Order: sequence, then structure tokens, then C-alpha cells
Amino acid sequence: MNVTVRFFASLREVMDRDAVDVEMEVAEATVAGLRDRLKCLLTVPQWEALADSGVQVAVNQAIVQGDAPLAPGDDVAFLPPVTGG
Repeated sequence: MNVTVRFFASLREVMDRDAVDVEMEVAEATVAGLRDRLKCLLTVPQWEALADSGVQVAVNQAIVQGDAPLAPGDDVAFLPPVTGG
């Protein structure tokens, strides 16, 4: 199954791209499974940026937790922590 992963703001800069399509096995089709898959595909600095505890994940524009299921064609967004000033 295929999902589209989008990166926003500072994550887009670290990833050096706006989005990537990721092929996953149905058995690993959760946000946590996607993170595990991305860990294998990304460089260490890229992975560290996504692993930040402040990074939120949205599936089809709804903020979700790691156990959220994924379906073919889902749009997954990684959102960096927001800072104020």
C-alpha cells in the first residue's frame, strides 16, 4: 500500500523536499509503522528531526496518535513544534 507523506515548515527544509510516497506493508499500516519505515529510508539528521517529541502527525488533516491506522492513499503530514515569540 502507498501513502503520501508531507513535511511542513522546518521539517521541509531538513528533508529537502515537500513530500514523498512511501510503500508499506498492510501489516505495518499505522502511524508508528510508518515512522519505523521512515527510519529506514531517511538520513540520521532527517530521522532525528521527525523523532522530536514535539512533532505532530496528521492523517487526512486530523491530528492522530501513533496507533492510528493508515489506509491506502492516506495523506500523512508531519508538523514541527510551533514556537512563539
